[in-house]
Amino acid sequence: MGVVNPLNPKYVSKLKILDPACGSGSFLLGAYQYLLDWHRDWYVANDPEKWATGRTPALYQSGKSEIVRLSAHDEVRNLSSTQIGDPNSQIRNWQLTTAERRRILLNNIYGVDIDPQAVEVTKLSLLLKVLEGESEQTIVKQLKMFHERALPDLGNNIKCGNSLIGTDFYNNPLNPPLLRGNPDIPLRKGGEGVVTHLAGNGVLSDEERRKVNPFDWEKEFPEIMKNGGFDAVIGNPPYVRQEGLGDLKEYFQHKYTVYHGMSDLYAYFIEKGVSLLRDKGIFGYIVANKWMRANYGEPLRKWLKRQCIAQIVDFGDLPVFQQATTYPCILVIGKDKPPSAFISTQVKTLEFESLEGYVKENRHSVKLSTLDDTGWSLTDERSSALLNKLKKTGVPLKEYVKGKIYYGIKTGLNEAFVIDEETRNKLFSEDTKSKEIIKPFLLGRDIKRYQPPTGNQFLIFTRRGIEIQKYPAIEKYLSQYKERLMPKPKGWKGSNWKGRKPGTYKWYEIQDAVDYYAKFEKPKIIVPCIVQNASYTLDDTGFYSNDKTSIIVTGDLYLLGTLNSRVADFFMHSISSTKQGGYFEYKPMYFSQIPIRTIDSSNPSDKSYHDSVVAFVRQMLELHKRSASAKTDHDKTVIQRQIDATDRQIDQLVYELYGLTEDEIKIVAEGSP
Repeated sequence: MGVVNPLNPKYVSKLKILDPACGSGSFLLGAYQYLLDWHRDWYVANDPEKWATGRTPALYQSGKSEIVRLSAHDEVRNLSSTQIGDPNSQIRNWQLTTAERRRILLNNIYGVDIDPQAVEVTKLSLLLKVLEGESEQTIVKQLKMFHERALPDLGNNIKCGNSLIGTDFYNNPLNPPLLRGNPDIPLRKGGEGVVTHLAGNGVLSDEERRKVNPFDWEKEFPEIMKNGGFDAVIGNPPYVRQEGLGDLKEYFQHKYTVYHGMSDLYAYFIEKGVSLLRDKGIFGYIVANKWMRANYGEPLRKWLKRQCIAQIVDFGDLPVFQQATTYPCILVIGKDKPPSAFISTQVKTLEFESLEGYVKENRHSVKLSTLDDTGWSLTDERSSALLNKLKKTGVPLKEYVKGKIYYGIKTGLNEAFVIDEETRNKLFSEDTKSKEIIKPFLLGRDIKRYQPPTGNQFLIFTRRGIEIQKYPAIEKYLSQYKERLMPKPKGWKGSNWKGRKPGTYKWYEIQDAVDYYAKFEKPKIIVPCIVQNASYTLDDTGFYSNDKTSIIVTGDLYLLGTLNSRVADFFMHSISSTKQGGYFEYKPMYFSQIPIRTIDSSNPSDKSYHDSVVAFVRQMLELHKRSASAKTDHDKTVIQRQIDATDRQIDQLVYELYGLTEDEIKIVAEGSP
């Protein structure tokens, strides 16, 4: 919006600003307030007496000097002069007339929301803003002056409808423009039945059709769309997870380039918002930042690289919205050709006077050519260069271990399948065969860096195809949870299903197929999914682990040392998703990318480095065992000092293996505290 500052009210009156998911109108109110402030400032700076006269004056004076809010940047000044730029000058207090405030609202502000109540709240809020600061006396005076109602009808500005779904939702499936709407998406076999599936043959009831509420942009805003679209699209689209999209996914799949089966609703709002812009228009949303690194964000990332990204401001895990954990970012896009680079800022704190000032001090340029479709890392040029160097020096972990990376076990109902030692012993006493399918079980919180895994939980591992009648004690035990263990039938309608998700499993079986279950009994590296820093450890005792963990099936101590090094941690902190509290997601989709420096066993130098890392890792494992059994605080302190020193030695070896310079080591230290 800063682009309006050097312009004049006549030009600004042509600007059309839209929030396509306006909710209760917060963003529209902000935009409207900005425009009110800007107009008042401009009039006062350009002969206010002139703008306070005539048939439709834009200004009037309150008749006394006072401190008032001057600009859209919330500056407070003592107004007593026509020189707006000088806070020490003296001018009289000027205000916009109600007629001028009404004109600005009708000319500039537009919104759409699917919720009719939200639409009415937005209208009311904007109307109250028109009258803000007025008294009965000033309103009556202006009504006599202008001979028209004080409050406008906002029916042509704020409308109810589904911004994402057009009237092609109901088109004849034999000739569906629905499937022709996006030339970038190829038709898939059977696609011609999409509309019938969604809107016909009773799949959607009349009530469901009303809830869909398709919106025709060309019909509802004919002049704006005829002129190419809106000048600005702003907002904070709803956070609706893919599970809540239901049958509408079929429509999104054929209508939106950014479609992914696991994508949240905001991805479609981004594509739609940009499509509603005129040439040279500007788009600005605050949305979750998960699209940058999540698998489901790949179509969106590819699409964004073809757009004119102007700026991304990433707040990481900062609590921008006090009532919700949303991991927000601000995404600004222009309707223009893609640039070679854009501005990015990683916001580290909310303790700043203005976001604009913070961004100016902390921004850096990101080249589009450095962004990988598998995940975006918006690092500065130095960090980006180091990441590229690491990638060139090693091979991805997934390749290094020949794909032997697996998720932990998701039961679908831990309350039934995860038991304590007392319950395990009871099941053993009732039927000794129970021992065959009860496994020692680790939770994510049980796994610590280099520490020998210990846990007091056990898993009833009723994998797919198991003959439950052979284990009567376990069948009896699980039967108490039977209603909650039942898989949801495919045809089930409604939201009150008490059991587990749909699937081909039987009620007594683990929810997900774990065909690789035998891998848990082999030597393996285990890592929890949510950690602040690398927390890999070795297990060679046959623990199974839950879905908050992942395993790498190898006993390679050189690999364990590399993964726990600051170099690997720096890489992970650069590419993985953040969680609140300074945590990161250490999931296979991320850590499988860690570049591992391969060793040439015929090269004496390589072999020496390898053997040194292995020796120190063995020492680390032994030190952690000793620490776990230490009797006194003094003993623990002494051992911890040895652990810290050994850690530093491993880090130094890894720095040298990757050929890092002193400056690059400093970058690693900054990126993996």
